[in-house]
Amino acid sequence: MHLGFSYIGLIYLLMLFIPNLFWTKNQPKDYEKYVVNESKVLLLFERAGEVLVCCFVLIFSDFNLNGISMRSLWLLFSFVIMLLYEWYWIRYFRSPKTLKDFYSSLLGVPVAGATLPVVAFFLLGVYGRNPLLIAAVIILGIGHIGIHRNHCREIQGIEVGNE
Repeated sequence: MHLGFSYIGLIYLLMLFIPNLFWTKNQPKDYEKYVVNESKVLLLFERAGEVLVCCFVLIFSDFNLNGISMRSLWLLFSFVIMLLYEWYWIRYFRSPKTLKDFYSSLLGVPVAGATLPVVAFFLLGVYGRNPLLIAAVIILGIGHIGIHRNHCREIQGIEVGNE
């Protein structure tokens, strides 16, 4: 692990945060009803994971491109998953913006808006051979995916993993 700024980490965070900023003005109807039911334990995992992932992805230069090798496939696969995450948001913003739209799957990935970025950051950690980022992403995934799966289960008429 090498301390230093990661421009790849910054790009990933921008890909993560920009759609979420638009989402704050385009939340699905009745979303606030489900937020109050969130597990405090899962919320703690999510918040801790968010802070750790944001810090680690920026302060380690391990994620920057250092030439092309077979290991670069991890970065490529991670980036493709982040592009799928952007596709998920484009599809959501073009939809009627219902809870079903928000918790939908994409290409068979359940609750894609929560799952895709977690997987992408995990693979970025594998690419950078950075156990701290990998551990932080696991913490984030437990909380973030757990919260969204629970919301999805609460909403009548939506089955987890189905579009």
